[in-house]
Amino acid sequence: MASSHPFELRWGIISTGKIARSFVADLLIDPKSRNVHDVVHKVIAVGSRNLATAEEFVNEYVKCEKSIRAYGSYGEVYADKDVDVVYIGTPHAFHYENALGAIKAKKHVLCEKPVTLNAAELRSLLDAAKEQGVFFMEALWTRFLPITMEIKKLAESDCGLGEPVALQADLSIYFRLDELPKTHRLLDPYLGGGALLDLGPYPLLWAILALYEHPSNKNSRPSHVTGAMLRTPLTGVDRSTSFIVTFGTTSSSASNTLAAQAVLSCNFHTPSFQDGVVIRYENGVIVVHAPIFRPKAFTVQWYDPDEPGDIVHEDIERFDYVGNGMYFEADEVARCVRDGKMESEVWGHDKSLLEMMIFDEIRQQNGYEFPPGVEKVDSGQYTLCKHNHPSPAPGK
Repeated sequence: MASSHPFELRWGIISTGKIARSFVADLLIDPKSRNVHDVVHKVIAVGSRNLATAEEFVNEYVKCEKSIRAYGSYGEVYADKDVDVVYIGTPHAFHYENALGAIKAKKHVLCEKPVTLNAAELRSLLDAAKEQGVFFMEALWTRFLPITMEIKKLAESDCGLGEPVALQADLSIYFRLDELPKTHRLLDPYLGGGALLDLGPYPLLWAILALYEHPSNKNSRPSHVTGAMLRTPLTGVDRSTSFIVTFGTTSSSASNTLAAQAVLSCNFHTPSFQDGVVIRYENGVIVVHAPIFRPKAFTVQWYDPDEPGDIVHEDIERFDYVGNGMYFEADEVARCVRDGKMESEVWGHDKSLLEMMIFDEIRQQNGYEFPPGVEKVDSGQYTLCKHNHPSPAPGK
């Protein structure tokens, strides 16, 4: 018989930066406000590299929860017996070591995007999580928003749109790089800086949702990936990156899998345009309005079957949320932990691995290497797409 009480998931928070502040603020919102009654969240501990910063975070951002413990190290959060799951919001160059520390302490993990610097680091974490029997997920919160769920449901229904054939997605933010210190996480190669890893997960997410996840794709990986980078002379990290992800064969003897292409971009040096994502189908189009990491509206247009491109019907769907909406991914973690799952069915390990393999390949194609020691596990060979014939990583 199911319990009448909601399952309570107890969180330890690693890092006290902006993203951690947003996540904790959302955790503290009553789940009933979003009509969620089966799970609740409790923040148990906050860890920083010094105690004063952790105490300041607790006092300023979680005033209503005086019982929260402030720790001056991450290890103390991992060791706290009352912590069930650790949220990791540190710069992504530290995700691997932070996540590994939590996993070894037998804690479940929700790790911010990009989950690691390369696919080899992620495989290592997944092996460790399996060995320790803990849940692990990348915190790509956009995937869990109701608007994203509705777009997927519509696109895969018998609504007349037909098969997806092309997708364009961009996330650009004008960060005024010239005004930032070179040690800023966006610019510092020692912190894994650059547009691809920082912004790239969001446009790629929409390609994975609309193309990789589409039933016609039958879980097939891309057949080809190609990318180009523009570096900033300030520190050498990529200021903008554009990449094309192709699904399906290019041969004349086409297979029965999906045949579609995504053109994706991310840029530190210009604002986004309003139509952040355009998903083009045989018989219509879905336009996701910016910002693509937290859209509040999408437009669906159906074409005249006799005059392709002529719009015969249009719907606009609008959504809004209390807070930022990061609690939807937290609810998913709680349900998975409650049910004894090792990964989410919504954003599973295969999708995070695909993301990191695509990024590995783009970096390899453009000779973009982080300084020695930044990547904790050697990325080795790049083998995502058999048609790309990438060369080995340096030193191989």
